Amino acid sequence: MIASWTVQDTARVLRKPSAADDKYSRGVLGVRTGSETYPGAAVLGVEAAWRAGVGMVRYLGPRTPTALVLQRRPETVTAEGRVQAWLIGSGTDPTHRPDVETTTLRGILSSPLPVVVDAGALDLVPSAEAPMIVTPHGREHARLRALLGLAEDSPADDEARAASAAETAAALGATVVLKGAVTIVASADGWATAVSVGTPWLATAGTGDVLAGAIGAVVSGGSPGSDLARLAAAGVWLHGRAAALAAGDLGPEGGPITAGDVAGALPRAVAEALSTH
Repeated sequence: MIASWTVQDTARVLRKPSAADDKYSRGVLGVRTGSETYPGAAVLGVEAAWRAGVGMVRYLGPRTPTALVLQRRPETVTAEGRVQAWLIGSGTDPTHRPDVETTTLRGILSSPLPVVVDAGALDLVPSAEAPMIVTPHGREHARLRALLGLAEDSPADDEARAASAAETAAALGATVVLKGAVTIVASADGWATAVSVGTPWLATAGTGDVLAGAIGAVVSGGSPGSDLARLAAAGVWLHGRAAALAAGDLGPEGGPITAGDVAGALPRAVAEALSTH
């Protein structure tokens, strides 16, 4: 049976800042997300990264998302520079991606830096060389498997979903975060875990962008050589727990929340995890 990821597992992965840290040692996340059509994805992912404890976010995107990101989070840097990890793809459409952006993304995906690949950049991962965490939902996972030449499947339960995600991870040589009510995290070496700390109120637009930002923050702030699958699982746990906290603020049965509410509760989720260490 697939093991469940816990708050204690998350605490072991997260790195609490010390007096010796600065904004660079706490992690710099480079972000290329959002578009003129979906600018909000950039805002949500950047917000989530800041709220999950990253030291700096470098946002490099189109004009409208850039303006909205700076309006929401003026501490965001919009100039190129060194990063520890990348987040790409959220809020983008590969059918409308300019050739110059495709070239830039392929460059990121051929670098030695870890990359969180979401949504509109998933079509580029079969030829990528960088260490990767891919974050598909079920339909995106099916398309990714087709790109990799894997058999079509329709996993009916979490054990079958884990087996499918593990097969995809092995074919890709990357970590797969298969999103759902129970999110499966599977690594290329066969390790897998299930994260089920969230709430049904999480099923709303934009929460996937928040998830990608949270994972990016954890990855960029991780110790060199940290296991990407476990960093990803920690990001998934923080995202789910933040959603549960936000919904729980509305009463014992929870209540409607937005993606922004989830991002806003991430600091509490981080603090809760660190308090168990």
